Amino acid sequence: MGASGCASESLLPRAGGDGSLVMVIASTGVAVLGSFVFGVSIGYSAPTQSKIREDLQLSLSEYSVFGSIITIGAMIGAVASGHLADIAGRKGAMRTSALVCIVGWLAIFFAQAKVGRQKDFEIALQCLRGKDADVSIEAAEIKEFIKTIENLPKAGVQDLFNRAYIRPVIVGVGLMVFQQFVGINGILFYASETFVSAGFASGNLGTILMGCIQAPITAVGALLMDRSGRRPLLLISTSGLLVGSLLSAISFYLKIHGLFLEQVPIIALTGILVYIASYSIGMGAVPWVIMSEIFPINIKGIGGSFVTLVNWSGSWAVSFAFNFFMSWSSSGTFFLFALVCAVAILFIVKVVPETKGKTLEEIQASMNSST
Repeated sequence: MGASGCASESLLPRAGGDGSLVMVIASTGVAVLGSFVFGVSIGYSAPTQSKIREDLQLSLSEYSVFGSIITIGAMIGAVASGHLADIAGRKGAMRTSALVCIVGWLAIFFAQAKVGRQKDFEIALQCLRGKDADVSIEAAEIKEFIKTIENLPKAGVQDLFNRAYIRPVIVGVGLMVFQQFVGINGILFYASETFVSAGFASGNLGTILMGCIQAPITAVGALLMDRSGRRPLLLISTSGLLVGSLLSAISFYLKIHGLFLEQVPIIALTGILVYIASYSIGMGAVPWVIMSEIFPINIKGIGGSFVTLVNWSGSWAVSFAFNFFMSWSSSGTFFLFALVCAVAILFIVKVVPETKGKTLEEIQASMNSST
């Protein structure tokens, strides 16, 4: 890649026929609709998970172990996908993936149907507390809380830009922009091609190693979130991303200029693995945690949706542009990601608040006092 012509072919796979276009349109629709629902849901997640953790006496790190389980699923998928594609071919792998998605969709449907048949919350609350417990006071508090939320003024997108809410918006949007523009989706989606371009005979080994390190590193990040705080974890993560991007950039620079060619693949692999590990320990999850905590209750829904829209727009932009940037200059692409990481470090130091150990009310007070 780059002007020297080390690799002039595009990383984009060649599409064939109208079926590819249909798949692109369908996949885009699923991603957009799913992301909208995710944004609405995560906007209200902080009060819910706070109460769950309080009732079950769980720390945030213990509660976050569920996130590690999801990552383990991603790791298994990363390891299995390469072997599945080799055994069944790409079409067979796609059919298997589609079947898994259908099973997952049916599971969600039946789970939602079951939730819809639940009796009123007082019976559920009584079951939770025990048949002899007096739940009347707690039930009244819950009703009062719901009534308060319903009586809050309905917020629109324009309300996000009011002076009272502008700092949470800046923090949430900024973190999501940096989460995507450090290049994560481009690196993940084109991992195999990137490793081959760096000099590996096959990209499968690097891709499998990437998947294997994500689960344990994410679990470590979840354990550290309660102890070290959000900001230190973000700073460690972005610093590691900076180092990983620089190592990858140097490896491609050396290859383009024909220097230390035997060491280039090892440097590239080290850089990508450092990058993935650093992303997994903080930048992948912490922005979502902070985003769920910084918005006032009356704009959590619209705020979460807006920030998620920014996130997925950035994801699309990076995924779309990564191939073209790599065709322009492979080393320049990673140097550009390193620059974004450096700016992200400054943003975290100057703008992002520490939310560890604070109630939602305390977070809102500190955000308002800074505007």
